[in-house]
Amino acid sequence: MEIEENTLYREIIMEHSRYPQNASLVDNLKKYNIKNPTCGDNITVQVEIKNDVIINIYQNSLGCSLSTSSSSIMSELLKGKTVKEAKYLIKNYAQMVKGEPYDKTIDFGEAVVYASVSSYPARFKCATVSFEVVLKAIEDYEKSK
Repeated sequence: MEIEENTLYREIIMEHSRYPQNASLVDNLKKYNIKNPTCGDNITVQVEIKNDVIINIYQNSLGCSLSTSSSSIMSELLKGKTVKEAKYLIKNYAQMVKGEPYDKTIDFGEAVVYASVSSYPARFKCATVSFEVVLKAIEDYEKSK
């Protein structure tokens, strides 16, 4: 069972790495960029929020397969969430990836594949960097209200 699960997880990561979702930026939204010096990842996101709901997330991720795939999955996972829900999900996602206690009632969808990253601490940043930059966009949105 574990071998099948690992194979499935690898397939999900590779699929999102090869064919990332929401992978084009738009002209009318502020860009947020973050770089992961550990492995050279460079992630740019744009977050469209209306009435405290994330309407769209656009992303451009250059880097390793973990950061590229997690950016893709993140852009789908957070779409439609309220700002409050997204912040809670991001916090718990980071805890899951680190192998720390987290709210197991949350449906992480395909992002659950990154739970195994806790066995590879050097890769933690790769799996969370896109979530960090979205959190910055949410914080800016909240300050502007």
